Amino acid sequence: MSGNQPADPVARGIIPSAKQAWTDLFHWRMRVEVINSSGESYCEWQNPPALKNPFSLCAQLTGRDWLYFAVGLFAWIADAFDFHALSIQTVKLSKYYGQSKTSISTAITLTLLLRSVGAAFFGLAGDKWGRKWPMVVNMLVLGFLQIATIYSATFQQFLAVRSLFGLFMGGVYGNAIAMALENCPVNARGLMSGVLQQGYSMGYVFAACANLGVGGSTDSWKTVFWIAAGLSILAGVIRIFLPESKQFREAKKAGKHSKPPGAFWHETRMMLVNEWRMVVYSIILMTWFNYYSHTSQDSFTTFMLTQKGLNNSQASRASILMKAGACVGGTVVGYLSQFVGRRRSIIASALMSGILIAAWILPEGERRLSVTGFFMQFFVQGAWGVIPIHLNELSPPAFRSSFPGVTYQIGNMISSPSAQIVNVVAESITVRGSRGKPEPAYGPTMGVATAIIVMGIVVTTMFGPEKRGRKFEVAKIAGVFEAGDNRGDVEAQAQAQAQAQAQAHGEGKARVSLTSVLSGDEKKSGSVNGNDKGDNVGNKIARSIASKLGGKPLASQDFGNEKYECRSLWWDGDGLDAVSEYVMEFLRLMMIIS
Repeated sequence: MSGNQPADPVARGIIPSAKQAWTDLFHWRMRVEVINSSGESYCEWQNPPALKNPFSLCAQLTGRDWLYFAVGLFAWIADAFDFHALSIQTVKLSKYYGQSKTSISTAITLTLLLRSVGAAFFGLAGDKWGRKWPMVVNMLVLGFLQIATIYSATFQQFLAVRSLFGLFMGGVYGNAIAMALENCPVNARGLMSGVLQQGYSMGYVFAACANLGVGGSTDSWKTVFWIAAGLSILAGVIRIFLPESKQFREAKKAGKHSKPPGAFWHETRMMLVNEWRMVVYSIILMTWFNYYSHTSQDSFTTFMLTQKGLNNSQASRASILMKAGACVGGTVVGYLSQFVGRRRSIIASALMSGILIAAWILPEGERRLSVTGFFMQFFVQGAWGVIPIHLNELSPPAFRSSFPGVTYQIGNMISSPSAQIVNVVAESITVRGSRGKPEPAYGPTMGVATAIIVMGIVVTTMFGPEKRGRKFEVAKIAGVFEAGDNRGDVEAQAQAQAQAQAQAHGEGKARVSLTSVLSGDEKKSGSVNGNDKGDNVGNKIARSIASKLGGKPLASQDFGNEKYECRSLWWDGDGLDAVSEYVMEFLRLMMIIS
């Protein structure tokens, strides 16, 4: 069938959306939401883009595009190297600090738990001020914290530094993938997403190679940490010399200016109110995915050493080859997802990994385990290769740094006990190992757990949304007025008059706040203190309050047929102060509900 065809509108609500997602999965064409020049939106079925030669896709990137992508990938590799520099040297660190390996793993847990906080902070910073300087600060501080880890004299200092490290590590993913993908051509994003996600696997391989290179002496862990510090600082320094992403440069060039600080947080709150279903769905999906990778990877080396009887060198070589399969799989499946679809690619890869479970855990010997491990991780990380672009397309366009970073890191936090769960279950059951002796049942435990996770991923993805081909790079920036929109000047003028009004009524006795009313027929409703668009009940209440409490128009501006007006709300009195505050909060809540 040629030509675009009309499609039903995007369903609203959890059950209708799930039903529509299920039927769309069996419809080869893409459901695309189109916005015309008049601002009207409608849906249509479009043919997926033809599968192009990957080399021709790479050729579409300009030199600057490649620089953005390379720096984003390098930052993600450095971040993964930083993390694995600890996890692969647990034995050395336990000897150095005189602690058990379980105590050392506490540092890993703290890192995972605090990553979501860093993802929120640096992600929102990247959405408000641009990708450049939040990433620069992030990478430089990560490098300095690696150096601080080297000079931690006590185990308590070590844990404190690694906790801070988790905060800053969490901020890398969102800004790195947003910067890398928003500067790529639309039809190349599937391929580049697959390459980008495998930066994590590359970081592991490089850290493992560095660990093998420095030898097994107790103090050699410091050398690996010095390398990690150098990589992080280098990534930050390189980012200094690259310009800001295109949409931020164009916003500045077009004369767009920032709204008052509270407006950005108001937009953030409204995004969470409007998009909470997407947030919850993405967290659930990322929880499954993080369990998927941790369960199939983290204990595989231990499985080969114990149940399969391999020595350390054999297990290390097999692990590195396994990660090589991950890098290849992520790239290939990410590339195919541009044509096949994000959800179909994830589901097919997950099912293939489920089929390979028996072949993954039953073979004996280094060669066979290396080959089956390669193909298992080909499909595990193949599914993962779709995630960067899938999350970016699902994100609210103005929050493509914070949304993927936070949902990914919260999923990571929830899945943080995965390795411990596998270890506890495996060590409570024994099977006959390669040496003929009873050994912990790592193979069966990982196999059963992976099968459960695969089905969870398949079901979640089947009923989840997909927005393949979304052109998010043209979206407006959060917290920024469009060019020619001087509402910021109106608010600044109103704020100055409000302060004068407060002083006239006695400092400490008057509480003044602003309500901004934009009359018209748009449907946004917000708090009395927010930027309220629309002529709905909430805004009528806002105007009524402004009038009855003595508020007067302070400044206004006409925008076509609409009028943007800032009013003051104030009241006097000591005893009524707290009561009034509670009343105002209640009214704000009622208007949000309305």
